[in-house]
Order: sequence, then structure tokens, then C-alpha cells
Amino acid sequence: MTDHPLPFRDPQLPFATRVDDLLGRLTLDERVAMLHQFAPAVERLGLGPFRTGQEALHGVAWMGPATVFPQAVGLGATWNEDLVRRVGEAVGDEVRAKRATDDRVGLNVWAPTVNLLRHPLWGRGEEGYSEDPALTSAVAVAYTRGLRGDHPRYWRTAPVLKHWLAHNNETDRDTASSSVRPRVLHEYDLRAFRDAVRAGAVAGVMPAYNLVNGRPNHVSPYLERYLRCWTDQPLVVCSDAGAPSNLVDSEHYFDTHEEATAASLKAGVDSFTDHGQDSAVMIGRIRGALDKGLIDAGDIDTAVRRLLTMRFTLGEFDPGLDPYAEVDGPDTAEHRALALEAAEQAVVLLKNDGLLPLEPKPGRTVAVVGLLADACKLDWYSGTLMHRSTPLDGIRERYGAENVLFADGVDRVRLKCSEGWLQVPAADGTTDGEARAAGGALDPALLAGRTDLPPLTCGQEATELALTDWGDGVLTFRTEEGLYLSVADDGRVRASADEPGGWVVQETFRREAVEGHEDGHRLLHIGTGGYVSVAADGAKVAVAGEKISAADATVFVTETVQRGEDAVARAAAAADTVVVVTGNDPHINGRETEDRTTLALPAQQDRLWRAAHAANPRTVLVLTSAYPYAVTDAAERLPALLWTAHGGQAAGAALARILSGDVSPAGRLPQTWYASDDDLPGLFDYDVIGSRQTYLYFDGTPLYPFGHGLGYADFTYSALRTEVDGDRLGVSLTVTNDGSTAADEVVQVYVRAAAPGETAPSPEGPGRRPGPSDLPLRKLVAHRRISLAPGAAERVEFDVPVAELGHWSVAHGRWTVEPGAYEILTGASSADIRLTATALVDGEPLGPRPVVARGLDAVDYDRQEDTEIVDRTKTEGDAVAPASADREGSLVYLACDFGQGVDALALLASGEGGITVSAGGQSTLLRFPDTGGPYEYRTFEAAIALRGVHELRIGLAGSVRLARIDVVPGKESA
Repeated sequence: MTDHPLPFRDPQLPFATRVDDLLGRLTLDERVAMLHQFAPAVERLGLGPFRTGQEALHGVAWMGPATVFPQAVGLGATWNEDLVRRVGEAVGDEVRAKRATDDRVGLNVWAPTVNLLRHPLWGRGEEGYSEDPALTSAVAVAYTRGLRGDHPRYWRTAPVLKHWLAHNNETDRDTASSSVRPRVLHEYDLRAFRDAVRAGAVAGVMPAYNLVNGRPNHVSPYLERYLRCWTDQPLVVCSDAGAPSNLVDSEHYFDTHEEATAASLKAGVDSFTDHGQDSAVMIGRIRGALDKGLIDAGDIDTAVRRLLTMRFTLGEFDPGLDPYAEVDGPDTAEHRALALEAAEQAVVLLKNDGLLPLEPKPGRTVAVVGLLADACKLDWYSGTLMHRSTPLDGIRERYGAENVLFADGVDRVRLKCSEGWLQVPAADGTTDGEARAAGGALDPALLAGRTDLPPLTCGQEATELALTDWGDGVLTFRTEEGLYLSVADDGRVRASADEPGGWVVQETFRREAVEGHEDGHRLLHIGTGGYVSVAADGAKVAVAGEKISAADATVFVTETVQRGEDAVARAAAAADTVVVVTGNDPHINGRETEDRTTLALPAQQDRLWRAAHAANPRTVLVLTSAYPYAVTDAAERLPALLWTAHGGQAAGAALARILSGDVSPAGRLPQTWYASDDDLPGLFDYDVIGSRQTYLYFDGTPLYPFGHGLGYADFTYSALRTEVDGDRLGVSLTVTNDGSTAADEVVQVYVRAAAPGETAPSPEGPGRRPGPSDLPLRKLVAHRRISLAPGAAERVEFDVPVAELGHWSVAHGRWTVEPGAYEILTGASSADIRLTATALVDGEPLGPRPVVARGLDAVDYDRQEDTEIVDRTKTEGDAVAPASADREGSLVYLACDFGQGVDALALLASGEGGITVSAGGQSTLLRFPDTGGPYEYRTFEAAIALRGVHELRIGLAGSVRLARIDVVPGKESA
């Protein structure tokens, strides 16, 4: 070994010095190649290959056996940062352990997802932590600190936050634009990312597929304006898969891929995830952008420097000094115990009229029924189970198998066709396939279905199938052996899948009535869009790659052998207590690429709990799901309800320990459970303020409020004290366990402006604060999960930044805490407030909008109707346009101070149409022809004499885009 290593190999030098040295030794081609997700080795310098992107949302995903923890929304339901940090540490260690034996495993982990759960119909709600930015931030900080590790120099893994920014719809996800006003941007969406980045445990972010205010997230100016201003660390921005191509192919935002790639790089994207492991296409685009002068070598170097810095922090160049190089394998006793603990803490007791806990006793029988009673469901970002505990498993173990009855609640059916009965042929014993997803794969979307089994046929002997309707008419069929009917690449239908799954699910079907056949129906295979046809060579949905049409489909008649609700009713009637386990399959009706259509529990599952309850009033409903349901009837009629996200490998054991009273439940809802679809805004409405979304603004009555959750002990809150000391707000209170069992309590602290209606601005006056409809009804600023023995008490103290009491002032373009009184609310949920105090904050009120000095950016409105925010240019700025060409949009700006007087307003606008200006009892209409395109702005003057403080109203019609409003001073004031 040389005594004088190359500087980049010298561990005594700072990382920045070593990065600069290595960067200077790389050729331009080598640097360009590093910008793809799969960067090749540079053998002449001893550099190995490197990949960005190892999925690790709630365990190591896609790489074979790993500890499977509860879904992210379940971790959010624990409200326990200490627990979540330990989960992050365990996941990080398992990434390291897998990397040691499989160099396909990357140390740059794409987790966590911090998109806020704004809308409960979003298909990817399972991936987020909460609808609240403060709770999401706290959990994200904990998880990323665990993933990162606590070594001051080297990182266990390098976490990347997903998905920047304002991303809550799978429908049209790569073409839809989220209209995000400044207050929502600063108070809601940015907040979820900001605190985790500031905490120093985040290596980067991934932009989302969608557009924000008309501009794709992959060319967002916010990456530089906000994200990289929150830390001195050189954050890496990794594109989402295929998103660079979307800029041209689906979004049509740029004409050429060279332009799109250059714009992404200049906006701050460092690593391009596109075309899988084939880097040639992206490298060609980058080289093309260089050749055309759209970027230069400096732009390449900026991105590569960030990527190299991440690699140095992961210990790649100092293997002998890497503190995380040697870790235990994934299946450790500690990780198994942690998975159980996490699953227990994620369970939320929604209602309990005294039925729970259900103590095991000799002779006490329990019926466990429902579609998920014997299921341990995984989602798209799960690893492969090493251990599996279903509710049935857990309850049998805890109560004794001899005391447990079971009915899965499926309908048992046979399908008849003209040639006989649909049947599953016996395999010939020579099959050599393996179950899908049994091993690790960089991209499980590439895993194909089995073709080694014979396809279904029609014959004289019927195969009885378990039919499940998951809602919206989406069906699965399963054999008695537990295999789902599935379609492989050859288009044939086989009984071959252990579970529904895959990027395109191949196990779901839909029945369609056939005209002229009273009971007949076709079967549409949803994944391919082909219809099932049974011929001499077997059942198929496609021939030679061509989908079978409805006209060529086989007509089936379904014969029901047994209704699921009848079996459930029999089991329920025969038991002392019945536990109905319902919910969703994470691959069906609500997942990545697919939003839900309703909050309603699917009809088949609704029938099951009703049948159980009719047979036995001692019925417990367990909702195991990735999202909320509107189960108003169940909440009214049943004595006990629980909810848990899919709890991972230990879900069943955890549920049994909760039901039996071994553990008192203390999970809390991380999002509002609405009572009806009628309570929901549109899926694409991102204005949580204007449309009254989430617990922050929703003024209706939810089914269950944010933060709700019960336990087996009662707690008393007392002695609340608050103190404002400079920029800190101290809050302290005493919590006492009045129950007879040890239990956890989640203490929650909320704030709101005192008597907001009394301090709201008048239409023409300056005011001090936004109106009551604009301020949160309450806002979480602190929480803590504590454990107390029976009769024990604890003094709980919180240190809250006074800034948390504030909001974004659109009038003044900055964060502000208005002086005055604020209520401090402490309790067990956002609706269960036990103690209230008032804190006074001093300072100078900001006063009205200084429009003479600052003018108005159109986007800084107070209220709007029928408008959307669009991009002012392709690189910077916002404008406002009518949401529809056939309906006028309106904007309202409160308390505008026109000083000593103005003669006119100057409006910077593009497009074609009209702008109406109204203020001070005056109104004027401007009409103008097409300015030459949406990005060709001109200034138009509206003659209107104003003096003093007024409300300004703007109407927009046609294809107008309004960017800014300035004043034309009056002669006297000038």
C-alpha cells in the first residue's frame, strides 16, 4: 500500500476536499454517467458501481426476506417518535446487512414518504404518516434519524424524502397540476419536508410526478428557493421513475428531451431515474443538452459533487472506518420484538362500550370471521415475510385454538358455461415455477406470472371458488388450496397466485351482464382489458397478444354454493363473542396508480358485520386498512370498533394482545375519519383553507376526529401552565392514570387564535388577523406518548416555538405571529380538549396590505372562486387564471392600503379575455386581444381612483393569466 494515497482516498481530509479531488480526476463522460440512477464503475480509479434508490418505507422492500413493520400510516398512528426511530434503525441495519451479501441493494434509501394525507381517497395514503404537517414532520424526523444513524461523520443509510410536492392524487398523476396558494404552500405542504431537512438526517428528496401551479415538480424553482436553503448539506434530488421522460411525453412541457433534461438539471435534479438500468438514453440526452449549449460542465459538476458527497458519507471510500459495515442479519430477536411492539402501538380503539378487553377464560369461545380474518396483507413497498401472524393465528394462540371458530366470509361459487363447469385441472407434478415475489428483485413490476401450470378448462366436475368483491365490482377468485386465478404473459388464466399483486394486478376480474342471458355474465380481466374465453386449449383473455373482445367471451352463470354472510352468522351464533375483521387488500381499489372512489366499506364486508351482529350482539369490528372508512352504522350499532393499518409480520399477535387486555391500546388517528363522501372536497382541490379540509379547517362533525383513540384506562389532566419567554412558549401539565391497568396516553397540545371573530378585519378596515374562516380551528404544536402505571402521575412539559402560533402573511410576504391572545388547548384528541389556557404574545401588528410600496402578486389573494394557479414562466413565478374558460373566476384581496391615492392599477397579464377590477364602490372592465401566448405578458391599466384602505376584487374571464397588480400613483401622492 502506498504511503501517499490519492487525496480522495485520505480519510484524514474533509469530505469536501476529497470530493473536489475525485471530481477533478473524473472525465466528463464519467461524470455524465454518474447522473443516472445506475452509475457504472470507474475501474481506473477503483470506484465501484452505485445506485440511488432502495425502497425502505416500512422495512426493506423488493429485496427478499426482511422484517415487515406496520405500514407508514400505522407508524404515524403510534404518535411515538422514539419507537419510529428504533424502527428506522432496524430498517437501516437490515439494508446494511443485505448490502453485505447482495451488491444490488443500495444504501440510498427512498423513504420516508412525507406527503400529507390531505384527502382520504388518495390511493397512496398508506405511504404517508398523517394529514397534519407537525405530526408528519415529527415522525419523519424520527424515522430518518434512525435510518441515518448517530455517527457524526458516516451515515447508516442516506434517506430521501418523497414526493416533493403537494402530491395526493393518483388519477392523472403525471399531468394534473396542484393549485397551491402561498398560505397552503408555507403553512402546510412545505412544512412536512422542512423540519426533517433541518434536523440533518435527510440526504435528499424525490420530486413527485405531478405539477404544482402549472409547472412540473421536476423543474420546480422551490428546490433551490426553499429546500436547499434549509440546510448547508448538499442534498441530492433523485427523480421519480420515468418522470424525466414525462416532461415531454405526457406533460408536453418541453418540445425535446434535451431541453427537459437541461431544465431539470438546472432546477436541481441530480440523479435521473429513467429507462430502468439502461442508462444510455439519459446519458444521450445529457450529452445532447451539452452539445446544444443548454447546460455546461459546471451544471454537471454541481450534481456530481452532491452525489459523491453522499457516497463518501456512506463510507464507500473508507470501508475500514465505516461504523455500520458490520451488522446482524435481518431476522433478529430484537427486530421481531420491535415489529410486535410497533404493531401493538399502531392499533386504535375507536369505540368501546365495555366489551373490551376480552379476557381469555376457560370455555370462552371467540368467532374470528371476515375477509381479512386469516390474512397478513403486504403492500407494494413491503418486503417478503419471514414470519406471518394473521388475526386468526394471534387469537388462536392467545385464546386457545379449541376456543376459536372461523369463517372467512367469502361466497363459495361455481361457474357454469355451455361446455360444463369451470375447473382447475390438476398439475402434472412437473412444475418448476416459483411463487411471484418469492425472491428479491430490483423492480418487482418485472416479475411475471407462472406459465408452468395448466390453464383453467371447462368440464363435468366443477371447481368451487372463493369469490370476494372488494368493492366497485372488483372480484377475485381463489381455490380451496389458496391460489388465486391469475393471468400470465401468455394470456392464459390459471390458479397460480398466492396473493393479488404486481404493478398491474393480474388477479382481478369484473362481471358484466350479457343481453339475452337472464343470469349470464362475462368476466372481464381488469389487468389486461381482455375477456375470459374458455376453449379446448384452456381459458384465456388474449390470443397472440390480442385481447379477447366481449363478443368472443364465454358466458358464465354463477351458482352460489354458500353465501359468506350465512357462514359468518353460524360461527357468530355459536360463539360467546365475535371478531369481524374487514378492510382492504393494499393492491386493490386504492394503491399507487389508483385512487379510491368512496369512503364506504365494500358491500360484501358490510353484510358480514351486519350478519355477525344480528346473530350475536357481542360483536367487535376490526378495520384493517390503509385508509379511513365511513362506517357510520357500525359506529352506532356495534359495542366495539378498532382500526389498524396493515400491521406487518406481527399484526395478528398484536391484535390478540390488544383484544385480550395484555396491552392497553393507545394508537391515535393520524387523519380525520369523515362520516360521508359528502364531507369531502374534490380530489384535485389542494386548497385546504378554502375548501375546509383536514381537522385544521373542517367545521363539520367527523365520524372520528384527528387524534382520537381510546384505551383501557382513564386519565386526568390537571395543573396546566403556560409561559411565553421570548420566542418560546412553555406548556406544562400533569397527567394521572386513574385506571387499574398500566397504559399509554398521548398528550396533545393545540393552539388557536383567541376569539378570531372579534379580531377579524372588516371589509374596509386594516384588521390584525385573517378572518375566522382563514385561521385553523385548532393546530397541533406538540404531543407526547407516555406510559403510566395505575395511579401514577407525570408532569409533562413542552417547549413550543412561538412561531408555531403564526401563519404566512400574503399581505406582507412573510411568516408572522400577530400580537394578541392565543388559546392553548390540551387533551386526548383534537376534539377531546381537557384543559385550556391563554397565552399573550406581544409585538406590532402588521396592518393592511402596503400595495403602494409592494404591489400585489396575483397569487397572494385572500379568497378565490373558480380560479387556478398557473406558471408565470417555465422557470419562475406564478399567475392566476380562470379554472374554466366558460366561467369567470374571482379573486379577493382584503385590506389593501392605497395610501394618499392612486389613479389606476397596472395589471400584468397574458392571454385573451377580460379583467374586472372592483374596489371602493367602483368597477371597471378591461378587455384585450391575445397577447401572443400564455407566457407573453403585457401591462394593462385600469383607471380607478382609490384612496385609503379598501377590499379589492378581481374578475378573470377567458384565457387570461394575471401575474401582478401595481399602482399608478395619483398626481397628489406622486
